[in-house]
Amino acid sequence: MTEQAGSERLAELTIALSLATDLGTGQPMEHGLRTCWLSLAASEALGIDAAARSCVYYVALLRFLGCTSDASETAVLAGGDDVAFNATMAPMLAAQSGESMLFFIRHLAEDLPAHRRAGRVVRALADSGMERRSLSSHCEVAARLGTRLGMADAVCEALSHAYERWDGKGYPAGLAGEAVPLAIRVVSVARDAELWSRQAGWPQAADVLARRRGYAHDPVVVDAFLADGERWLAGIGDDPCAAVLDAEPGPVVTVGAADLDRALAAVADFADLKSPFLLGHSTGVASLATGAARAAGMSESDAVLLGRAARVHDIGRAGVPSGIWDRPGPLTAEQWERVRLHPYLTERVLQRCGLLAPFADLAARHHERVDGSGYHRAAAGDQLVLAARLLAAADAYHAMTEERPHRSPLTASDAASQLLDDVDTGRFTRPEVDAVLTAVGQATRPARVARPAGLTEREVDVLRLIARGRSNKQVAATLGISPKTVGNHVEHLYAKAGVTTRAGATLFAMEQGLLSP
Repeated sequence: MTEQAGSERLAELTIALSLATDLGTGQPMEHGLRTCWLSLAASEALGIDAAARSCVYYVALLRFLGCTSDASETAVLAGGDDVAFNATMAPMLAAQSGESMLFFIRHLAEDLPAHRRAGRVVRALADSGMERRSLSSHCEVAARLGTRLGMADAVCEALSHAYERWDGKGYPAGLAGEAVPLAIRVVSVARDAELWSRQAGWPQAADVLARRRGYAHDPVVVDAFLADGERWLAGIGDDPCAAVLDAEPGPVVTVGAADLDRALAAVADFADLKSPFLLGHSTGVASLATGAARAAGMSESDAVLLGRAARVHDIGRAGVPSGIWDRPGPLTAEQWERVRLHPYLTERVLQRCGLLAPFADLAARHHERVDGSGYHRAAAGDQLVLAARLLAAADAYHAMTEERPHRSPLTASDAASQLLDDVDTGRFTRPEVDAVLTAVGQATRPARVARPAGLTEREVDVLRLIARGRSNKQVAATLGISPKTVGNHVEHLYAKAGVTTRAGATLFAMEQGLLSP
C-alpha cells in the first residue's frame, strides 16, 4: 500500500507492535525503536537503496512479532515466567551454540528449587528440536501477521527468516551468507548493538559484534557498526518514537480505512496468542462491543471506534507472564498485581502512536467497574462513559463464556445471570448490560427494586422456588442456570437472611413478602 487520501500511516501501527513485542520479550519499551534507528543508519552507510531501506525499517520493528506464539510453552519450561526468561536469554540469541547452551543451562528456571530445576534442564536437553521449533514458529507467525497488516512481500519474506545466521546455523531454513535476507542481516546486528550497549556499554557491545562477525553476523554489516555504531547510538535522541516515525523511508506506507480493521484484527490475534485460553477473545469482544453499541443507540462512527478499541484492548497482556494467564489455581497477591498491570500496559502502547491514541483511554478501561472496584485506575461513576462501560461489560460476558484454566465456560444464560447480578451489586449499570445481552440474544429482566437484606433479584428468584420445595436441580431447570450456580445463590441468600435451613429461609421470605412476584 502507498500513500492515498483518507489513509493513515502504517508505521504508526507497527511502532505500537514494536513496543508490544518489547513487552513480550522482556526488553525495555523502545528497544525495537532504537534497533530500527540503528538499522536505518547502517543501511545508509552501506548504500542500500530506498526500497530495501523500507524493508529494513519494517523488519526492525516487527522482527519479534511472533514472540507470543509459543509463550505458554516457554512459560512451562521456564518456571512460569516466559517474559523474564526471554529477557535473560536475549543476549544469547546470536551467540555460538556452545556459549548459548551453557548460558541456557545456567539460567533455565533458576528461581525454582534445585530438584525441580534439574528436571527442567534434563527435559530441555532431551528435546533436541526445541530451539528450532520455537524460533521457526516465531518466524511463521510473524510473516503471517505481517501479511495481514499489509506489509510488502519483501518484509514478510524477511520475517519468515527472522532467525537465520550468516554461518547457516540459524532458523528456520539454515540459509547462509547472502542468501539470508539483507534486512535480517542488518537488523540482527543492530539489535545486538542496541542490547549490548545498553546492558554493558559500547566497548562490550563492540567486542560482542567482533566475536560474532562471520558467525551469526554479516562481516560487512558488523564492520559498519564497529566504525560508526557508537555515534549512531548517540544520535537517537530522547524520543525514539518520533524519530523513527520521521525516519520512515519513502514512499510512506499507508493503510486505508477499509483495511484498518483487518490490520487491527492481526493485532488482536497477536495479543490472544499469549495463552491458549485467550484465543479469539479480542475479536469476539470487538464483535460483541460493536453490536452492544448499536443496541445502545450509539452512532455508527462511535460503534466502529468502540469495536476498534476492543480489538486492541488486550495488547498489554504480552507483558504479563503466560504462567499467570495459564495458572489453574488461585493467583498470589504478586500475580494479581501483574494481572492488574495489563490495561496500563495497553494504554502505554496505544498512547505512543497517533493512529491508536484515540483508542487508548477507552481500551485501558476494560476492567473498570462503576462502583470503583475495577482496575487499573479504580475509576467509578461519571469517570466511565457509556462506551467504556459497554467495553467492560462485553469483555466480562465474553470471558465468562470462554474456558479458563481454573474453570469451565459458563453457559450463555449463566453469564447473562452473572452480568445482571453485577448490576444488582453496582459493578455495572443497566444500559450497558441490557445492550450486551440484547446483542447476544439473551433476555434481560425488569430493573431492580430494593430487596431486604441486600438480596439480588436472582437470589429472590431462587428463594421463591426453594421456599416452595423445589430442589436445586429443579430450580436450575426453571431458571435456566446450572445447579452449581443455584447452590451458590442459596449459600449467599442464607447468609444475607441470617438463616441456616430451608425452613428458616421460607419464613424469612414470608416475613418480607417475597413469595409473590
